[in-house]
Amino acid sequence: MFETPDRETWNPPEVFEFRGQEVRYGVVGEGTPVVLLHGTPFSSVVWRRIAPQLARHHRVYYFDLLGYGRSEKKAGQDVSLGVQNRVFAELLDHWGIDSPHVVGHDFGGTTALRTHLLDGRDYRSMTLIDPVALSPHGSEFVRTARRHEAAFGELPAYVHEAVLRAYIGGAVCRSLSEREMRYYLEPWSGERGQAAFYRQIAQMHDRHTDEIQDRYDEVRCPVTLLWGERDAWVPLERGRALAERMPHTEFGVVPEAGHLVPDDAPEAVVAAVLDSSRR
Repeated sequence: MFETPDRETWNPPEVFEFRGQEVRYGVVGEGTPVVLLHGTPFSSVVWRRIAPQLARHHRVYYFDLLGYGRSEKKAGQDVSLGVQNRVFAELLDHWGIDSPHVVGHDFGGTTALRTHLLDGRDYRSMTLIDPVALSPHGSEFVRTARRHEAAFGELPAYVHEAVLRAYIGGAVCRSLSEREMRYYLEPWSGERGQAAFYRQIAQMHDRHTDEIQDRYDEVRCPVTLLWGERDAWVPLERGRALAERMPHTEFGVVPEAGHLVPDDAPEAVVAAVLDSSRR
């Protein structure tokens, strides 16, 4: 049921121009809209086994955050959480949809929350998967790379790839196949990709969660919060603390799953989204 398509079949085909920069997106299926937002350092390819299942019941929208995946990457670009909510708000206008069901993983969950609370966009429901939504955040590696963006950007390509493999490998409980690992390495490879990887890390800042974390009691829609039981990036106790701040929240723990729940347990994500959309 959850077969992985070839990478070539997961190339968001449409282009939206956000302030002179390309954002790549795709739309599949028919029905009530569901929007999928990926996190960092990933891309919309995290939904490769989830979007096709949801598209049996919904019109599914997915996109690569600005500076991620197949979306535009360039020097001097703002790819922080401070801009991603504006990208999402303008995409919703471009698509002509309001009150969709929204699914966000990691920074995608934080982007969904920022768009809801700061841009006033309403959702029918939110399914948040291990969102980075409480300050302080950032692993030891992230904190180090944030301080030394230029030095990390100059690493030899083979060292950069080794760093990426170790970093991404720590997000899952199971071992990714080589093909699966390549999904995540590809956007950050080459001179442009390597620079973009450390650029987005350098722009991670607690102020973007500080802006909203005391407003979670203002969330206006039902929330399902999923957390990988063995999340080594954002521990389970952070998920429980977040759930306590949000009204109308159902909290679920996904067994044998790490931070990258869409890879470790795609069936759990599909079940949660379909359940939320039927309420």
